[in-house]
Amino acid sequence: MPVDAFLFDKDGTLFNFAATWNGWAADLLETLSRGDRAVKQAMAEAISYDLERQAFNPDSLVIASSNDEVAEALAPYVADMSLGELTAYLAESAADAELAPAVPLAEFLDGLLARGKVLGVMTNDAESSARIQLQRAGVLDRFAFVAGCDSGHGSKPDPDPLLAFCKAAGVAPEHTAMVGDSLHDLEAGAAAGMRRIGVLTGMALREELAPHADIVLPDIGHIAAWIDR
Repeated sequence: MPVDAFLFDKDGTLFNFAATWNGWAADLLETLSRGDRAVKQAMAEAISYDLERQAFNPDSLVIASSNDEVAEALAPYVADMSLGELTAYLAESAADAELAPAVPLAEFLDGLLARGKVLGVMTNDAESSARIQLQRAGVLDRFAFVAGCDSGHGSKPDPDPLLAFCKAAGVAPEHTAMVGDSLHDLEAGAAAGMRRIGVLTGMALREELAPHADIVLPDIGHIAAWIDR
């Protein structure tokens, strides 16, 4: 069955997760803890971040959860912000993260567009930070649809935001592939009736993704060869 559209996760898929977010988290925790080592350690434990390695652990909720869920996990340790203020702060901070594209994105996306594919992004990050990051990467205009956890469609692993892409783009779910690095991405794709492509530029291992994916690729750059197989 031909694939007419590709819906991409953002973090761990378009951008390498560890290279983009490990350093950002170190700075974030330092800022929010205001020099209190105990508070910083508590926040790190809440999001499963290793302060010594300055890296997320594979079980971190940050990997696949929504911006709202991350804010809720950190809120008990941030006394000077309301939950709403912290949620907004995380989105603003994420928008400024040092991006590490998984592949040269403009060239890759233009290759898919030249094949007539429709492209979208659905992330559990906030839509505003996603749009800013894609703009900074020079590729926002390649996507017909960009949605976040706060765009009104819900968040993964629910299928609703994926189906919203299909409706907006005028494509059938069975002719669409969800591309992501986490089980949330693949579970959402399955629930939406889509093809599912796992990539290894996030934190999950091949053996974790394979049972839930039609194919697991090293990175999104291998999608063209998959189409031509």
